[in-house]
Amino acid sequence: MKNYDIKDPSLAQAGKLRIDWAGREMPVLRLIKERFGGEKPLKGVRISACLHITTETANLALALKEGGAEVILCASNPLSTQDDVTAALVDYGVPVNAIRGEDNETYYRHIVTALEHRPHLTMDDGADLVSTLHKDYAALVANVTGGTEETTTGVIRLRNMARAGKLVYPIVAVNDAQTKHFFDNRYGTGQSTIDGITRATNILWAGRKVVVCGYGWCGKGIARRAQGLGAHVIVTEVKPIPALEAAMDGYQVMPLIRACEMGEVFITTTGDTNVIDKAHMLQMRDGVVLANSGHFNVEINIPALESLARSKKRVRPFVDEYALSDGRRIYLLGEGRLINLAAAEGHPASVMDMSFANQALCLEYLTKMKGKLKPAVYPVPEDIDQEVGRLKLASMNIAIDSLTEEQRTYLASWEGGT
Repeated sequence: MKNYDIKDPSLAQAGKLRIDWAGREMPVLRLIKERFGGEKPLKGVRISACLHITTETANLALALKEGGAEVILCASNPLSTQDDVTAALVDYGVPVNAIRGEDNETYYRHIVTALEHRPHLTMDDGADLVSTLHKDYAALVANVTGGTEETTTGVIRLRNMARAGKLVYPIVAVNDAQTKHFFDNRYGTGQSTIDGITRATNILWAGRKVVVCGYGWCGKGIARRAQGLGAHVIVTEVKPIPALEAAMDGYQVMPLIRACEMGEVFITTTGDTNVIDKAHMLQMRDGVVLANSGHFNVEINIPALESLARSKKRVRPFVDEYALSDGRRIYLLGEGRLINLAAAEGHPASVMDMSFANQALCLEYLTKMKGKLKPAVYPVPEDIDQEVGRLKLASMNIAIDSLTEEQRTYLASWEGGT
């Protein structure tokens, strides 16, 4: 598949303006880009990345290119690609294989094209690139010395691969960095999910009963933002501790089948399959809205919904109405794909600044550690995580205290006492 063909130069120009606008909100990545430009720590390193093709991703790709890397991109979701950004990146000399709304066959063909780059490093958002590489292109694995993974879903898949003895090179779980999941997952997903649903439906949140399925960091962010807009939030969980936390945070907690009797908007954010299933749909009220904020479109059982429907029609962009045989209507948003990127622009750039700073620094780390790490899923090194936090505070003109020598000595001792 050839790169995006820029037939309209104005498309690339529009993308460049949007990339620049996002870059204004990414001061940490900008500092890293400036250092990379002088040091060239990634010179000659081939990087294949399967990410959401957004303005924020573009700033990351340009920072890596500035560091000397040869970067090629493909989309990690068919509905998250921003075509003007694709055109702009190609104009900047970064090959991109992604078209908004591409079908499944094209999606995987683009992944294969990225792998044919014969990468030394991989960047993934959901682990589709890594899993395709391991399953179908084992001959290329010998070139790869490391990779990074951005999402909770992807980290789960990679840890399963590692446990099964199938992972053949080291991967850093960028998702698990404190400066990623505390902020990107909570504030980014929280705001952008509500934004996506609002853009798709134009609903009033105040007074609405919103069911959040899953109370991880993403679920916490969504619940908080919905509550802030006046919604009555119900949380469903399968783990006792997050369920207890949700209850203590002031939300109603109950089984999903019971929540179906009262919920008006349902949002999945678990990373699991068939979270909202046929049995739940049979109990839902007329006019409910279903949205997914997990990486893959498996959290809502769409085949089950289609089997229950006597008709389906698109009533608004990103809104499909399923009319059931008993007269009820269920509205599915964004074809069940992650709604914050299907119907909106994804996370705010200022949040992605930290996530992508982690990506850039971890790729530099993996380059330095070439041949020294065994195949496994690794945490982001603590010094990288702390440095990203320090740079972000500095960009916000926030100063903090530091420990005195006496305090450091006290904390390092075991005797304690007065």
